[in-house]
Amino acid sequence: MDEDLLTTLKILIIGESGVGKSSLLLRFTDDTFDPELAATIGVDFKLKTISGNGNKAKLAIWDTAGQERFRTLTPSYYRGAQGVILVYDVTRRDTFVKLDNWLNELETYCTRNDIVNMLVGNKIDKENREVDRNEGLKFACKHSMLFIETSAKTCDGVQCAFEELVEKITQTPGLWESENQNKGVKLSHREEDQGGGACGSYCALL
Repeated sequence: MDEDLLTTLKILIIGESGVGKSSLLLRFTDDTFDPELAATIGVDFKLKTISGNGNKAKLAIWDTAGQERFRTLTPSYYRGAQGVILVYDVTRRDTFVKLDNWLNELETYCTRNDIVNMLVGNKIDKENREVDRNEGLKFACKHSMLFIETSAKTCDGVQCAFEELVEKITQTPGLWESENQNKGVKLSHREEDQGGGACGSYCALL
């Protein structure tokens, strides 16, 4: 057994249909991109272990369908989540406008007050951008979220998004220590990433 393995962290990916949630997950877990990827039916699920500073975290990542007809399936999947990635498509303003609806749903069904939320603006490889980066950052700051822009197609920012989210979770002891307090797990922060080297955008609120 791995002495340094953290408890499994439950991560949810939510957002409107077609914003690239499944593509982000596939790029992160399998390092592949499929432009013809079909819409998720209900929920998809993948496991991925990441390492940093001698510590390992096993991520259980739940990719939820964005379509309204599957929304009744989602409440139970929010239960116990430690991190949420809320995705919008930078080329579709409607997916950005509807972020408030997703935050309301998250607030309604989430069982933790200290859950870590990250806003991700996806598809920055495309030219027909409708949502400026500063708009995304402003929204994230307003709601005390981490923020990053990504492209599942080119891989830009994808690894960073998950790593930054996990790091923030591990810096929030109440999210995992209850299951690890008797195991002697110690986490070291990535000092080199606390300055200008950090790949995500942090708000002053965080």
